[in-house]
Amino acid sequence: MTISDSSRTRGTLHGRAAEFLRVAACCVLAAQLSTAPSALAANDKASSLPAAAAAASDPVLKAMQAELARATTELGKTEQAPYFLSYTVYDQDFVVLIGAYGSLLNNVSAQRRHADVTMRVGTPELDNTHGQSRPSGVSSGTLPLGNDQDAIARVLWELTDREYKRAVPSLLNVRTNTAVRAEEEDKSPDFSKEKPQTHIGEAPATPALDRAAWEAEIKRLSGAFRKFPKVYFASVILQVQNSKSRMVSSEGSAIVSPSASTRLVMEAQTRAEDGMDLLRVETFQAPSASGLPSESELTAKINKMAADLGALRKAPVAEPYDGPALLSGRAAAVFFHEVLGHRLEGHRQRDEEEGQTFTKKVGQEVLPKFLSVIDDPTTREIGGMKLAGAFDFDNEGSPAQRVDVIQNGVLKNFLMSRMPIKNFSQSNGHGRNQPGLMPTGRQGNLIVTSTQTVPEADLRQKLIDEVKKQGKPFGLYFDDIQGGFTLTTRSLPQAFQVLPVIVYKVYADGRPDELVRGVDIVGTPLAALTRILTTGDQQHVFNGVCGAESGQVPVAAVAPAMLFSEMEVQKRAHEHERPPLLPPPGFEDSGAAKDAQAKPAVKP
Repeated sequence: MTISDSSRTRGTLHGRAAEFLRVAACCVLAAQLSTAPSALAANDKASSLPAAAAAASDPVLKAMQAELARATTELGKTEQAPYFLSYTVYDQDFVVLIGAYGSLLNNVSAQRRHADVTMRVGTPELDNTHGQSRPSGVSSGTLPLGNDQDAIARVLWELTDREYKRAVPSLLNVRTNTAVRAEEEDKSPDFSKEKPQTHIGEAPATPALDRAAWEAEIKRLSGAFRKFPKVYFASVILQVQNSKSRMVSSEGSAIVSPSASTRLVMEAQTRAEDGMDLLRVETFQAPSASGLPSESELTAKINKMAADLGALRKAPVAEPYDGPALLSGRAAAVFFHEVLGHRLEGHRQRDEEEGQTFTKKVGQEVLPKFLSVIDDPTTREIGGMKLAGAFDFDNEGSPAQRVDVIQNGVLKNFLMSRMPIKNFSQSNGHGRNQPGLMPTGRQGNLIVTSTQTVPEADLRQKLIDEVKKQGKPFGLYFDDIQGGFTLTTRSLPQAFQVLPVIVYKVYADGRPDELVRGVDIVGTPLAALTRILTTGDQQHVFNGVCGAESGQVPVAAVAPAMLFSEMEVQKRAHEHERPPLLPPPGFEDSGAAKDAQAKPAVKP
């Protein structure tokens, strides 16, 4: 599982992480346009209109329901009739503005409509999606835009035919494999029975985008990077998306979920003399562009990003270390998302290729008693910050639910889709996917709370006290995080790697904190999670887009800052390409190149 602060794939760490995508989940900070509709503004109002009335005013929904009824009737006459069929249609209307050095690199708007046909043949106890055959349950394609019901029905018909011809042979293979392979430990059914749902959401009321004004602001913001000669690449990206998903099923569900989101990403990169690429990213999310920070606030962030990069270029490379460490709230949130959250996803408890770290630990203490963890997609906002993992209904039509996963350190539950596991037979509204993939149990808003807190301002002294207690010369403070990944399968070590950006050595003898670079947090989950000593008294939010077997979905992780008695770090691999040989245009004078502030005449 990889988590990244960047809108683009960079560096050897990302390349290494890609090798693990077959067996691990991948999380990316919300610096990219997700292929799944964002749920950031999913607090839509449920209409009182029944599904039939809603379909009458929605030609797309009407076409879906009509073709679903026809397909269910006709396929019901076949020798191997589907016992479940659903159509999901995703509408997306988006604008993307990308600026660099005072100009626009990209200025696009587009609409797209995608359809998924999900089909299950056999019985809920054993169907075509069993085990490694899960991808056989869905076929996808592009659907016509507009309201031509005949055109929409024609494509749905083609996709349904294609999916049926995939599902039936897959069921035969499943039955054969089940007969010849050793008996599975978890004999749960492949699909749970849930109550059909009807929900017709109203689109959130968001102000229209003033495109001309934002084009000008993106130019000004990106141009602000021109005064920093050591910033070798920089961009500012605005992504505005209005989405609507429609889902109908043979069980009788009809769910319409509109949403809207706006995302602003500012990215800057430099390179140290030893060839290490250094990256700083700031990401902001809101239901609409009017909810983003002011231009003056964003300009201040740009200046801070450039200052951080300048300091990182001069900072020494950290050496391997094992000792006390303090994680900021954002860093702790990423840590819990990777190290704990993915191992609590329901399907991982059943798949015999998974490590099943916590499968048989229900009722046992897996965290210090002062920590509790919930996953609550129904929480929209914490501390004035919108949570990216909020939604009303999951992608299988189940209502989103708050799940108390760990209470006072004791494991209580898992994040469930409609794939049952032993002792957990029902969905709790966490079946999620991006278009084109089968839903699985996934995180939404993972929230960590603590009953053993100290004022956040006192945590640094607590770190120093622990350093002295252990007789170490220094501890580490992880201020900001770029991302990370974790491995969950048995074929590879049950390990994680978190990628910090801003790391300080905090000395026990009173010396000033020292910025270091090129260090990654590494370890194994069962050991790392027991080494938390105390936490801060404030919660911090990390919004992201996380990818796993069911694709990329919006998520949030929330946690207080945390003090660890022991944290292991290793040196980060990096390229050795030299920095640019020539100064950037406008900085030919060597004196100006050394001091970014010495040439105020260079204007954005």
